[in-house]
Amino acid sequence: MNYIVMDMEWNQPWPGSPSSKKTLPVSIRGEIIQIGAVRITETKEVADEFQIMVKPKYYRHLNRRVSKLTGIKETRLREEGVPFPEAVELFRNWCGPDIVFLTWGFDDIGILRENLQLFDLDTSFTERWYNAQMIFNAQTDGSTSQKALKTAMEMFGIEATRPAHDALGDAYHTALICARLDLEKGAAEYDEALKSHENGFHGAELPGCIARKVFYDYADKRSALNAMSSEENKCPICEGRMLGSRWFAQPGHRYMDLATCPEHGKFLIRVRLSEQPDGLIRVSRLTYEATSEAAEAYARRAEKADPEDAARPRRRRRRRSGSAAAKAEAPKE
Repeated sequence: MNYIVMDMEWNQPWPGSPSSKKTLPVSIRGEIIQIGAVRITETKEVADEFQIMVKPKYYRHLNRRVSKLTGIKETRLREEGVPFPEAVELFRNWCGPDIVFLTWGFDDIGILRENLQLFDLDTSFTERWYNAQMIFNAQTDGSTSQKALKTAMEMFGIEATRPAHDALGDAYHTALICARLDLEKGAAEYDEALKSHENGFHGAELPGCIARKVFYDYADKRSALNAMSSEENKCPICEGRMLGSRWFAQPGHRYMDLATCPEHGKFLIRVRLSEQPDGLIRVSRLTYEATSEAAEAYARRAEKADPEDAARPRRRRRRRSGSAAAKAEAPKE
């Protein structure tokens, strides 16, 4: 049996663009544009490599942020990319039989399955897989937070020799980490590591965290944040009800609010929302001291906010003519 360390890059439509409004046969978070993989043998040797560019069918215009992050250009996809079904066939042939996939994080395998379903392709070959982050955590510091690949490399003293945010580069660096882990033991103990993660938190804690708790089964974001501002907004010292102020959004479905206990003062609340397998919302809640780094970040964000924004009416935008709209959307020289 071989382990296949896999990483992918995918394109997402720019919000509000025609591509973002397309109705697809299957809901996807992104369309794969690059697959990279490295084989680890049973003797834990980092062996051969695989990389392929994929020509997108549905989101053909490359998101500027994706292009900047990965360095991939539309011209390269047009020249080197192959249709997704062909790319998958080549990838499966390279993988061979009796394999187990390893990824750094939970996203890649989900994105792969969504794209396979989009093209009505078999997903059964992806059933045997593990998130290497969970095994790494269990065999190093025992934490439940997701670590960046760069952080894990630094912990193992691995020097970066390949580009980041490149499918093969990230797969190669992940393979170097995995080769130092006891993968057989990690697989045997994976369910326990996964349970520990699900009862913990997605994302690293900032200094000054004094309480953490997970909540489940909210219908949507609104009901989850309402609960965090009301019945679940409890003081970490006396368990009394705290009064919230204002939620500020952060990257990664995170939100922060400054809450006040009448007896014990202010506390910074950070929550992360994630979707459960049944479609309901799970909330990871962290409580910080008012003097913590997280609370300082909240104060800086609050200073930039205009308190009159909520009361200020929005001006309706005038519909522009086709020529005016085209001119406004044209790229600058």
